[in-house]
Amino acid sequence: MRILIVTENFLPKVDGCTRTIAKLLEHLEQQQHEVMLFGPDGLTDSHYASAEIVGTAGIPLFQYPGLKLNLWRPTFTNKLLAFQPQVIHLVDPVFLGAAAIAVCKIFQSSHVGAIPLVASYHTNLATYCTHFGWGLFTPLMWRFNQFCHSFCQFTVCPSQSTRRMLLEHGFDDDKVRLWPRGVNTHRFSPHHRCDALRAQWLTSTAGAVATGSYQEGDKTIILYVGRVSYEKNLQLVIDTYKHMDHSTCHLVVVGDGPALASIKQSCSLLPVTFTGYLYGSDLATAYASADFFAFPSTTETFGQVVLEAMASGLPVSGLVAEGVRDLVQHEHTGLLVDSFTWQAYKQHWELLINSPDRRVKMGQRAREVASTFTWDTAMQHLVETYKDAIKDAATRADGND
Repeated sequence: MRILIVTENFLPKVDGCTRTIAKLLEHLEQQQHEVMLFGPDGLTDSHYASAEIVGTAGIPLFQYPGLKLNLWRPTFTNKLLAFQPQVIHLVDPVFLGAAAIAVCKIFQSSHVGAIPLVASYHTNLATYCTHFGWGLFTPLMWRFNQFCHSFCQFTVCPSQSTRRMLLEHGFDDDKVRLWPRGVNTHRFSPHHRCDALRAQWLTSTAGAVATGSYQEGDKTIILYVGRVSYEKNLQLVIDTYKHMDHSTCHLVVVGDGPALASIKQSCSLLPVTFTGYLYGSDLATAYASADFFAFPSTTETFGQVVLEAMASGLPVSGLVAEGVRDLVQHEHTGLLVDSFTWQAYKQHWELLINSPDRRVKMGQRAREVASTFTWDTAMQHLVETYKDAIKDAATRADGND
């Protein structure tokens, strides 16, 4: 197949969406599909895997400069006409994706107008409006999302809870399909646990170890991995940690983002280790060297880092929210709280700290669950959706003749 991907977001920005698109490009290369990607400027190379990357300038969002309103270039139109894709995949269509829809409508009478569209839903933008203080725009964002996706043969999303949410907001039941995610259980594994790294974490902050020496079992390592931004609700982790007994636990935050300075300031007097972004084996070792994973987000459609933590043998302390509740079974692979307060979260943390045998058993079950999520299976779900969209478009064209 010839596949055009139009995305609002891509590498070098690192988040669940960009990593998923990178995995998709790698899979499509292995399957020998021809791929072109339109997205934001940023990559120094003109290709990723075998896909040609065509970038554009954008206007940074004031409260989140890492995200941009990307502009449609005349070059995009020329490339689209020359490439003649069999299917166009719109990733979280908002600005660039909406422009792609408009271009297809403008060229309705040509072959471009007959190209089927598939959209993927990665980001709860309507929920983000509330977190950024734009709650009045939440209904408008939902209507705009539904409008953009209505032009597509199919919308794919990563979890059942997200699918239900989309249907509740007017998406067509027949068009919304699952596109699950996967995890590399060889890369993310308990076997990468490193006592030396644990010792480094525990001695990297003032008062981390009162005796100045580290022994296995001294403290429970609580890990957060992800973007450090306001919509991730990381402040709940910090507020909970402030009220913990720090002689029993230590918090490690892996990641970077627009809220990092604010988060660091709010816990300046606490023993917290900030590592910045970690990649590859360093990230895998960080997961495996912790004792449980804290994930407070309420805006997820899936939670890729949750799956990576589970594959690494960590139980998850999370909230009853979209995406996360599809992965974590309460009291089986972790603990989920439906009261989003530090008091309720603290109770779960104390249970995990004070019950190490139970914690380890939850982590073992978490890895078993994670092992059922493979990238090949996940990506093939999407490839089959591409094929179905092409077949549907051909059937409609035959019916109009």
